[in-house]
Parts: sequence; C-alpha cells; structure tokens
Amino acid sequence: MSETLKITLVRSMIGRPEKHRRVLRGMGLTKLQRTVELEDTPSIRGMIHTVSHLVKVEEKFDETQ
Repeated sequence: MSETLKITLVRSMIGRPEKHRRVLRGMGLTKLQRTVELEDTPSIRGMIHTVSHLVKVEEKFDETQ
C-alpha cells in the first residue's frame, strides 16, 4: 500500500523568492489551481514545508495489490 499526496497550487508565485519558484516548478506546479499527485517521501515533504503557504495538500491512500 503506497501513499500519495495531492498537491494543489492555491496562491500565486508572483512576488515570491526564486527559491520558492524553483520548488514549485520542481513539483510540477506552474499555474494556479493545477494539481499533481506525488509519492509521499521525505524530500517531497520538505518541499511542501518550504511552500506550505502557497499549496493545499491532501493525503491519498492507494489500496491496490
């Protein structure tokens, strides 16, 4: 059973530091209201922590076997 995270960009990256922009682009978020599903890993959690004020995160459990 693997866990994924649904991450949605809810605030604009206009006027944000370049570090935040690079983190968002690294996660695949380039436009408002765009949603990506990524594996729940410590590196992704760190990226989310960096831009937590710009994104909405939902945990999603996959029950495929």
